[in-house]
Amino acid sequence: MQLLDIVWNIRPEIFIIPESWTLIGGFSVRWYGLLFAFGFIFGYLILQKIFKKEGVPIKVLDELATYMIIFTIIGARLGHCLFYEPGYYLYHPLDILKIWEGGLASHGAAVGIVIGLYFFARRYNKHYLWVMDRIVIVVALAGFLIRMGNLMNSEIFGDVTTLPWGFVFVQYFGEGYTLSHHPTQLYEAFSYLLLFVFLYKYYWIHKGAPAEGAIFGYFLIILWSVRFLIEFIKLPQVDFEKTMFLNMGQLLSIPFIIVGIILLVRAKKVNS
Repeated sequence: MQLLDIVWNIRPEIFIIPESWTLIGGFSVRWYGLLFAFGFIFGYLILQKIFKKEGVPIKVLDELATYMIIFTIIGARLGHCLFYEPGYYLYHPLDILKIWEGGLASHGAAVGIVIGLYFFARRYNKHYLWVMDRIVIVVALAGFLIRMGNLMNSEIFGDVTTLPWGFVFVQYFGEGYTLSHHPTQLYEAFSYLLLFVFLYKYYWIHKGAPAEGAIFGYFLIILWSVRFLIEFIKLPQVDFEKTMFLNMGQLLSIPFIIVGIILLVRAKKVNS
């Protein structure tokens, strides 16, 4: 441990309710869950402003929020179970329902959102890219909050580093551990926050009518490129990744980047 290293010893629980206080047993309120919820709350408020500008009824936004919550959680959970630990969950399928034990994958959430918004677009007769161009603005902000939640959980961090801003994750390794690691949660979090600012400004600079698919394209290219690069210094999440040159997160990022490039080229051609 170096002089400037940050000793990170924050408990993941905000507070714990003892079993004796309730009829349903004890439970805890965690930072991750709170920040995850904030992602939906802030996203709703931002989309409310966007929908108001475009004259879209608020009931449509309420329906959109319902689709987002359901498909994000289902996709993120199934993504973790099927991409990272398929052997365990195929033999213990009921454990897939135990979301409170942790295990959500951003790639799975992305797939869940893509599928859920397809059904939403059909239900309300909206063009699919119109929906995606607006929803990814707030997804970028949610990504920032979720990665901050990962930091509070002392999870998804990077390799050992000698850089002065390295974090010593005491909650993960235990008291007495002295090695510093890349706080890759923060690397991703601040990248996603900057992406949110860029997309939000892009929308308003184009007066709420950007070229169809442009915002979605920028989102896919930037977010998944950041994820691809940071994975090189991130510790493997599961054992089988230790022997891979490109880990599961990187392999799953490549198709999203390709789709983003296609969308952006298409948008520029249509707008030229």
